[in-house]
Amino acid sequence: MLRLSCVALLVVTLGCGAAPPAETVREMPPVRVPAPYDSAVATPLIVLLHGYTLSGGGQDTYMGLGDLVDDYGFIMVAPDGTREDSPDENRFWNASASCCNFFESDVDDSAYLAGVIDSVKADYNIDDRRVYLVGHSNGGFMSYRMAHDHSGTIAAIASLAGADQPADRPAPPNPVHVLQIHGTADTVIRYEGGEFRGGAAHPGARESVEAWAAHNGCAVTGVDSGTLDLDRGLEGLDTVVTRYAAGCQRGGSAELWTINEGSHGPDLSEHFTRRVVEWLLGHPKP
Repeated sequence: MLRLSCVALLVVTLGCGAAPPAETVREMPPVRVPAPYDSAVATPLIVLLHGYTLSGGGQDTYMGLGDLVDDYGFIMVAPDGTREDSPDENRFWNASASCCNFFESDVDDSAYLAGVIDSVKADYNIDDRRVYLVGHSNGGFMSYRMAHDHSGTIAAIASLAGADQPADRPAPPNPVHVLQIHGTADTVIRYEGGEFRGGAAHPGARESVEAWAAHNGCAVTGVDSGTLDLDRGLEGLDTVVTRYAAGCQRGGSAELWTINEGSHGPDLSEHFTRRVVEWLLGHPKP
């Protein structure tokens, strides 16, 4: 586990030698580097974004992404969101009006995460064509936000039980590959769309994917393309893969993995995270 050379990252851009006001300091996440790492070889970067109330470390314990760094040869960071101004001090990402800035913080997580990516690039040889985000729940919402805000940087995102922005947004300047994974029995962020803790209504899983199919110039009619086993608590091949790939711009596509009877926190199969990593690495920028 290595830490970046700049010990703190700021939401506003300051030099590493500056002494910023305490309230602007964000601790840099640890960086997981594959063994062996060759600085002469451009390496993919995957940023893991935790769900509401969790932490980067806790999310990685659930998904096991860090365990695959050596197998697939990518660099990984799992940053922490800030703590909300509540008695529970839950960690959250300020991702959208739907989730999960319930105490009206003005924290700019989009700028923070862009800064995390830039800082990792400054210390390691990152492949500019292969910068990815994986997010669960609130982290999934934040992944969509990053795809909208930083489409020139992000090659692809994978959202588990998250959703796109709650209001129509114009297509970003660059296409981004989008994977949505969602259980039909999710009672927190509902597969068909809904509200969470009084936030703005969020789109459903299919609506989120079809919005990005349109952003990427794809046909908005998906094609069922196979099945997967993603939840060890469900029998057999529980997941249907639906692809929106016809007519897409280069560098853009959309895909939906529907876990039939899957919950908000699926009992992830041994294949789950490997399938996600393989999907991401197979979807670089042009």
